[in-house]
Amino acid sequence: MPQPIVALVGATASGKTGLSLDLAERLGGEVVNTDAMQVYRGMDIGTAKLPEAERRGIAHHLLDVLDVTGTATVAIFQEWARDAVADIRGRGAAPVLVGGSALYTRAIIDRFEFPGTDESLRRELEVELERVGSPALHARLAGVDPEAAGRIEPDNGRRVVRALEVIALTGRPYSASLPRLEYADPLTVQVGVDIDRPTLDERIARRVEEMFASGFVEEVEALLARGLGEGRTAPRAIGYREVMGYLAGDRTLAEAVEQTTTATRRFARRQDSWFRKDPRIVWVAHDDPDRVEKAVEAIDALVR
Repeated sequence: MPQPIVALVGATASGKTGLSLDLAERLGGEVVNTDAMQVYRGMDIGTAKLPEAERRGIAHHLLDVLDVTGTATVAIFQEWARDAVADIRGRGAAPVLVGGSALYTRAIIDRFEFPGTDESLRRELEVELERVGSPALHARLAGVDPEAAGRIEPDNGRRVVRALEVIALTGRPYSASLPRLEYADPLTVQVGVDIDRPTLDERIARRVEEMFASGFVEEVEALLARGLGEGRTAPRAIGYREVMGYLAGDRTLAEAVEQTTTATRRFARRQDSWFRKDPRIVWVAHDDPDRVEKAVEAIDALVR
């Protein structure tokens, strides 16, 4: 029997990384990154990427695979990650997926087929995005597909464009193409890290302070010299856009820190809301001394 696929989910700063290492050690597994921004080389401090020296000798996949000028769509990431999972299982090891990008995780573990694309239509929508702005296009999306609009932030122009493109191409709501709650491989288990909001908010504030104290501004400066500002996806990462604004003179450093903290907390709430809707997730408390054992029990129950 192949090894189970284990996906660790939960809000940013909840403690998923440490648990992923513990589980990979217990299961004889390897870690697969499912964070959309940790795929970019050089985006280390702002994404809380685990340094190689702290990975306990455990193999990690899908970290540092793109320059900041590159773009990895969900469809491309799905292909990369499923290939990595198949390779790991083919060697008799257990893949442990970890990251805060809910859509990326679902695209890997659930039945999720991607509609095609039309470059001319995409360019037409992108021109309109530049002309009228993301909120206006989001309002149009809300008029034709309220469910999809409810899942996409109004300022996420790239996803709004993609939703409108799919609707135009298929004649169906974009929400119809989103993943169903059905595992692509039944031998899959999701473990969620449960944490109360006050503790999470404090952790996020401390993490952001440590980021800036550890040279985050200098990291962004170095990435700008490598084309960060010209990328389609990387510049929108929380923290990076705020520091870019500071470096451009649009805000003070203190404002960049505060705005990064606020945006991260907001993102964490969206993550938690998304994952709470999935009844398949087995939750373990972030501070439970037996959290590893409880996660292993859930995995063993699946295998049996």
